[in-house]
Amino acid sequence: MSATLTTPRQQVTGPRDRTSRAGASRRPNWLGGLASALWLAVVVIPIYWVLITSFKAQSSYYSSNPLVPPSDPTLDNYKLVLESDFVGYFVNSVVVTAGAVVPAVTFSFMAAYAIVRGWESRLLRMMNGLFLLGLAIPLQATVIPIYLIIIKLQLYDSLLALILPSIAFSIPLSVLVLANFIRDVPRELFESMRVDGASEWTTMWRLAAPLTRPAIVTVTIYNALTIWNGFLLPLILTQDPARRTLPLALWTFQGQYSVNVPAVVAAVVLTTLPILVLYAFGRRQLLSGLAAGFSR
Repeated sequence: MSATLTTPRQQVTGPRDRTSRAGASRRPNWLGGLASALWLAVVVIPIYWVLITSFKAQSSYYSSNPLVPPSDPTLDNYKLVLESDFVGYFVNSVVVTAGAVVPAVTFSFMAAYAIVRGWESRLLRMMNGLFLLGLAIPLQATVIPIYLIIIKLQLYDSLLALILPSIAFSIPLSVLVLANFIRDVPRELFESMRVDGASEWTTMWRLAAPLTRPAIVTVTIYNALTIWNGFLLPLILTQDPARRTLPLALWTFQGQYSVNVPAVVAAVVLTTLPILVLYAFGRRQLLSGLAAGFSR
């Protein structure tokens, strides 16, 4: 009889508990909403300032409210930037970025595949340790040795002088990320390819490469963004204005006593556009690669 009495109670109290839990979960999180609004303001306000400032005249920039849109928008800043050999600087940045990213990602993928597939080899384990050691060496600590090596190779003041160090500093992190993704590929797939008579080269490009495409896109976009925005290497290893990249070319709009802020901001907008286009095409692969990386 006690069993028959307890059963209705459980049936009556169960929905109430579920209702109370549902009501508690629907309570507004004011603290989280406030933090999200503050973070949104921190991100959006600088972008808004950059956009409206690029359409302001230099004469009215200091006399107007920085957050108020211009009453008389002008495209003179963009015209000035384009007339200041912007196309040449843009081509230099594209050559340096593409010339460094493509070899770095290709070599990193092949190295990561060799490390994962031949982990029993002591030599490959040592090579993996050297790649990981490269993550602990900052670029600023190697500027003087890089400068001396470039001088010895007679590559100073050339785009190749920017490409070679960029490749070297892109490889360690790329190998680490790609190796972690290749390790998640089931061994059964590699064994089935071997049974079918495929070589390691065919297995690498026909099996491992398609399965790790999100990681390859993620590494490519990250390295391209880092090299595109690089400033230290072009500053140290180039001197001819014709060899300047876009970040270094922003100095063109800095005078001895003043800075043309609207022109600098317009140059920043034009410099950012290629990165936005690259992100628009690789957004899906990038997000899936980052999500998979965080889930590890």
